[in-house]
Amino acid sequence: MNEARRTSAALEVRGLDVYYGHSHALQGVDLTLESGVFSVVGRNGMGKTTLCKAIMGLVGVSGGSIRVRGEDVTRRPPAQIARLGVGYVPQGRRLWRSLSVDEHLRLAGGLRSGAWTVERIYDTFPRLAERKDHGGGQLSGGEQQMLAISRALLTNPHLLIMDEPTEGLAPVIVAQVEEMLLRLGEDGDMSVLVIEQNIGVATAISRNVAIMVNGRVHRIIDSARLAADRELQQRLLGVGLHAELEPDVDISTAAAGPKPAPAPRPGGPIRIYISNPAPPTRWSQPVPIARIEAAARTRSTEVTRLEETTRRRREPIAAQTAGPPVVLVVGTLDTKGQELRFIRDIIAATGLRTRLVDVSTSGKHSSCDVSAQEIALNHGRGGAAVFGPDRGAAVTAMADAFASWLRRQGNVAGVISAGGSGAASLVAPGMRALPVGVPKLIISSVASGDVGPYVGPADIAMMYSVTDVQGLNAISRAVLGNGANALAGMVKARLDARAATGREAGGLPSVGITMFGVTTPAVQKIAAELRDDFECLVFHATGVGGRSMEKLVESGQLAGVIDLTTTEICDLLMGGVFPATEDRFGAVIRSRLPYVGSVGALDMVNFGAPDTIPERYRGRKFHVHNPQVTLMRTTAEENERMGRWIAERLNQMDGPVRFFLPEGGVSALDARGQPFWDPDADAALFRALERDVRQTSNRQLIRTPKNINDPDFAAAIVSAFRTLFGRTGARRRLAR
Repeated sequence: MNEARRTSAALEVRGLDVYYGHSHALQGVDLTLESGVFSVVGRNGMGKTTLCKAIMGLVGVSGGSIRVRGEDVTRRPPAQIARLGVGYVPQGRRLWRSLSVDEHLRLAGGLRSGAWTVERIYDTFPRLAERKDHGGGQLSGGEQQMLAISRALLTNPHLLIMDEPTEGLAPVIVAQVEEMLLRLGEDGDMSVLVIEQNIGVATAISRNVAIMVNGRVHRIIDSARLAADRELQQRLLGVGLHAELEPDVDISTAAAGPKPAPAPRPGGPIRIYISNPAPPTRWSQPVPIARIEAAARTRSTEVTRLEETTRRRREPIAAQTAGPPVVLVVGTLDTKGQELRFIRDIIAATGLRTRLVDVSTSGKHSSCDVSAQEIALNHGRGGAAVFGPDRGAAVTAMADAFASWLRRQGNVAGVISAGGSGAASLVAPGMRALPVGVPKLIISSVASGDVGPYVGPADIAMMYSVTDVQGLNAISRAVLGNGANALAGMVKARLDARAATGREAGGLPSVGITMFGVTTPAVQKIAAELRDDFECLVFHATGVGGRSMEKLVESGQLAGVIDLTTTEICDLLMGGVFPATEDRFGAVIRSRLPYVGSVGALDMVNFGAPDTIPERYRGRKFHVHNPQVTLMRTTAEENERMGRWIAERLNQMDGPVRFFLPEGGVSALDARGQPFWDPDADAALFRALERDVRQTSNRQLIRTPKNINDPDFAAAIVSAFRTLFGRTGARRRLAR
C-alpha cells in the first residue's frame, strides 16, 4: 500500500446526492471517518441505509464523491468495492437458508486473506461453532446477526459498513455486539461505520455521532452529551421537529460539516415536511413528492413565539448577568447593615468586584445593590409569599427565593454572609446549590455547634463570630475582617489558578465511586484500573458522602458514577446512623449520567456504641467494628424491602445503567466463613431486584458468582463502565 493511501481517511464522502425517481434521498451528504468506529443515527426514512448502499455501489449516485483510503470508488461496481477492502453487514442479514453456518463462512473466507479466519470466528462466536452445521434459516435472530457480521469480517476489510447490526436482537446479544465493536475500534486494524437506531449502542461505541435528517447529516454531536440528554434525543430525533432545526456541528470539523439547511423565512409561517408520512417498512417504495406535499403541515409564528417565550422563561439568565467575577455579600441589611458593609469594604479594597445583597424579610428598604424585594420576586409565589406576618414562613420563603435567584447568576466568584441562626438559614440553601469549589463563608454565632444542617454535602466554611453579630467592636472587627480577608484570599487564589490554567484541554474526566471499609479492596482495584483515563473521586458512604457525590453530579462535575457501595440505604430504611436521604439516586436520575452500581455493604446497618442500639433490634446478629460503631446484619425481609426501594429508583434512570449483583457476598463481612455470610438474605435482595427492575438494553442487572471484593468482580465493573462511557483511549483515534 502506498503512503498516500495509508495516511488518507478510511472513508470520505463529499456532497453525495442520490435520487429515487423524483425523491431526493441523499442531499449533499458530507462525512469523514478517519479511523476507529463512527456511528450514524436517525429515524427511519432519513437516508441511512441509502448512504450504506451508495458507499457499496448498490444504488446509483447522482453527484458527489466517495473515497476509501483516498481512492475514488464512486459509481464502481459492488464487487470491485468489496475487493478494495470494504465489508458490508446489510440490514436484514441476507443469509442463504440452504447454506450451513460453516458453508457461509468458508464461502466468504476466500475473498481476502488476513487476521480473520474461520477458526478465529469460531473462537470469537462459540455459539456459531456449536451451530456450524445448521442452515441459515434454522438460526435465531441473534445467531443470524453473528453470522452476518462474521461473514463480513472474514473478508478482512479495511472498512466495515454495518447497517443496524443490533436490530431486533435480545439485550444480551446487543451487549456482545457492542463489546465486539469496541474491540474492533481499539484494535485499530479496521475502521467501522455503524448505522444504528439504538442510541445506547451508538453512543457507547463512538466518540461522536452523526444525526441524519431528511437525507442530510444534520449534526455531529458528542456521544456523551447525546447519551445523557433525553430531551436532546427527542428534539433531534423526534418526528416533525427536524425540519425546523438549524445545522449545528458541535465539533470543529469543517470537512465533516453538512451543507446548511435553508432557513425558514423570518416572521412567516413554517412549513414542515416529513419524508415518510407513514412508517416505512423494508418493502416501502420512495414516497411521491405530491404525497409529501399533501402531508406537510404549517406551524404559525404565533405558536412559535409562545413556545419561545416559555422556553426563555425556563432558561437560566446567566448570560444576562455574566460579566466580571463578583463576590456576593449577603445578609439581612435591616439589622446587620453595618457589619455587612464593613465586610464589603474590606473585600472591595482587595480589588474584587462586590455586590451587596439584602435578604431581609421585614420589607424595609435598605441601600444595597440587590434589594430584598428583587430577591423575593424569585419565589414561585412572588413577594407576597416572603413578606408575611409569620417570621418562620417568611425566612423559609426568602431562603427559597435567594436560592432561586443565586442559581440564575453566572458570574459568582464567592459568597459571604454574617449573622445569627436566621441569617445562616437564609443563605445556606443557596450556597449549597453552588458548585463545589466556589468559595462560601458564613460568619455566625451558631458556628461552634452542629453545623451539619447548614453545611450539608457542600464545601461551606463556617466561622464562629465569638460575639453576636450585633455592631462593630474590637472583637467583631477582628473576626469579620478575618472572614472577609479569608474569602477574598480564596477568591483571588481561585481566579489566579483559573487564569493560569485557562481552558486548557486534556484534563481527565472525573468519576465518583462510593466506598466503605468493607468494600475498600474493590474500590482500590477499580480506581487503579481507571487511573490512566479518569480522575477517580472516592466518597465514604456515611450518609453525607453519598450526598456529596450526588451534589457533584448535579453540578456537572462528574462524568460518570460507580456507585459500588449503596449501604446508606440500609441506614435510611432501618434507622442507622449513616442514612441516605429519600433523594438517593435522584441526581443520577435527573442528570442521566452513565451509572454502574452494586449492592455494596447492604448486609449491614450502622449504629453507635452497643448501648445505643434500639431496643427493637436486640437479639439480632451484630459485629463490633470499633467502640463507636456497631454493625447489625440485615435480614432477608429487610433485604427484600431494600431491593424494592432500589428497583423503584433504577427504573427512573433514563441514562445507561448496569447494576451488579455479587453472588459471593456484598461485603468483606459477607464472604464465605465471615460473620455476616448469609446467602439466603442476599438471595432475597437479588430476587427483589430482578423481579422489580424493568430491564432494557439500556438498563441491565448483571449477576456474577464472585464476592464484591474479588478482583474479577472489580474487572467486570471496570469493563461495564468503559463500555457505557466509551474508552477514552479509543476515542482519541476516532473519526470526526
